[in-house]
Amino acid sequence: MDNVCKIPSARDGAPCLVAESVSTFYGEAQALKNVSLEVHPHEVVAILGSNGAGKTTLLKTITGLLTPREGKILFEGAAIQGKPAHELIRHGIASVPEGRELFGPLTVMDNLLLGTYSFSARKRKEVLAGRLEMVFSLFPILKERLKQRADTLSGGQQQMLAVGRALMAMPTLLALDEPSLGLSPLLIGEMMRALKEICANWEVSLLLVEQNARAALKIADYVYLLERGAVVLEGSCQDVIESPTIQSAYLGG
Repeated sequence: MDNVCKIPSARDGAPCLVAESVSTFYGEAQALKNVSLEVHPHEVVAILGSNGAGKTTLLKTITGLLTPREGKILFEGAAIQGKPAHELIRHGIASVPEGRELFGPLTVMDNLLLGTYSFSARKRKEVLAGRLEMVFSLFPILKERLKQRADTLSGGQQQMLAVGRALMAMPTLLALDEPSLGLSPLLIGEMMRALKEICANWEVSLLLVEQNARAALKIADYVYLLERGAVVLEGSCQDVIESPTIQSAYLGG
């Protein structure tokens, strides 16, 4: 990352996720340009940037929906670039896509159960009840709506269900694409608090793509700023907030 403004910051432990000089293309159009990043255990890492900066492409590349043309992606020390999303779930990477992508005609319970599809029947039986209770402790409204169709939930409840479904897979890394999209300011605050609790208490690291920089910076530990497919700024959240670039472009400073 030769041209990156990097703000020195101490980070605990070895990273669980490492992307090294990743470049992703759509045909001949380059969407990511030598992107490198790390996610450490028990961190909330935010990826900020304007529309078209490459945030969603980066998330799709890390979670197996796109294959990079160049570079490496390591998770827990193993190379995962090019592996399909369903295989990465078994490795411990789950995602909450933009737009939630719930199964609308199915009930809340059925959607949650789909989060365990990668488990063996034996493992599902062992962990199901306990995992459901953990999700319900985080989002109590889902327990009240178990028999309700997902497409009849409010936008905020649908986002809770999407996060809950991903957590049912027992990930150690949760990748989220615009979880605040379409939510009221009150619900954005509630969602961000829930995400911080997941990171703090569930032993799950978060990779958070957000256009709502103000919301993301309230819970992030480390931040990468993308512009035109490249990382142009990175550092601890506290230091990045003080950057004139972030202040002027994202916080109205």
